[in-house]
Amino acid sequence: MAKLIEFRNLCVKYKNNDDLTIKDMNIEIEDGEFIVFVGPSGCGKSTTLKVLSGLEEVHSGEIYISGELANYKEPKDRNIAMVFQNYALYPHFSVRKNIEVGLKSAKLSKSEVRKKTDVVAQKLHITPILDKFPKDLSGGQQQRVALARAIIRDPLVYIFDEPLSNLDAKLRHSTRNEIISMHRELKKTFFYVTHDQVEAMTMADRIVVLKDGEVQQIDSPKNIFYNPSNLFVAQFLGNPEINTISVKVKTDGTLAISESASIELEHSNKDMILKQDEVILCFRPDDVEYSKTAKEGFIEVQVNSKEMLGNTTIVNGKLAGHDINFVVRTSDFDGDEKVYYIQIDTKKCLYFDPVSEKNINVD
Repeated sequence: MAKLIEFRNLCVKYKNNDDLTIKDMNIEIEDGEFIVFVGPSGCGKSTTLKVLSGLEEVHSGEIYISGELANYKEPKDRNIAMVFQNYALYPHFSVRKNIEVGLKSAKLSKSEVRKKTDVVAQKLHITPILDKFPKDLSGGQQQRVALARAIIRDPLVYIFDEPLSNLDAKLRHSTRNEIISMHRELKKTFFYVTHDQVEAMTMADRIVVLKDGEVQQIDSPKNIFYNPSNLFVAQFLGNPEINTISVKVKTDGTLAISESASIELEHSNKDMILKQDEVILCFRPDDVEYSKTAKEGFIEVQVNSKEMLGNTTIVNGKLAGHDINFVVRTSDFDGDEKVYYIQIDTKKCLYFDPVSEKNINVD
């Protein structure tokens, strides 16, 4: 696939503020790619969206769209369609007119406009509401109208600004699937901004993780989950959150969680980890073996609370003074356990440098 969008040494800062909101961003986005920008509030993901769409000025660096410098192009000249968080529908227009407004500058005949609108409406299952007004629609219906207005323009790039954040959980799931299906059908570039890690992991071809205006990692969802570049990425992606414990590396090849509790180190990069005096040990809540009774090699966990999720239960507890979460089968959980015993699968653990917080778990 060819490059469609390029950010070259992109820096952005707001007026009357010396701090950069975006710091030296370099990203290439392929034609037809579904790329998701994710990160906590204030990380710069929405600012990146605004700069790409022409709603915010570049401080330094360059933006290229289809090989052309776009820094000084007006938003209307960038061939981009946006789907906003608040839908941005015209309340005095019917659904049909709200969709057709996207073709206002296309100079098409009325019959052509109507035909295009009918095709898009059918695609998004909103044909029965074409004559209604936004005030008569549910949040999910309004979201579909906003999507239809973007689709009908047939732009180079679709930009989504947290489009599902106002929907309830069930509708968010179904609309997420609709957007994924739309991408496969349209084969256009989707530039998607969200703070929701589930959306990022389930929708993206590649994820861009941002923190304080800096790119932390650009990779596939699978690689980001299993091989995060640093501790921030490891902790940000994953639900429940990954467990994090500072441990001492002992000369006998074990990791000391406390003075009385140690675990065996089994990993392909064992020699590299043993060179450290201390590491940050991270393990996913489902990468443990658990027992209700004491076993050799298992460590006691004092149960604090639990969260039942259908066929599994998330147990929160204290492991040698550290707060952790782990997953048990609901059938193995009767609700009144005060103690569990767990064994961490150190082959699946991640290890980070305590100073740089970079992943040292790399072959």
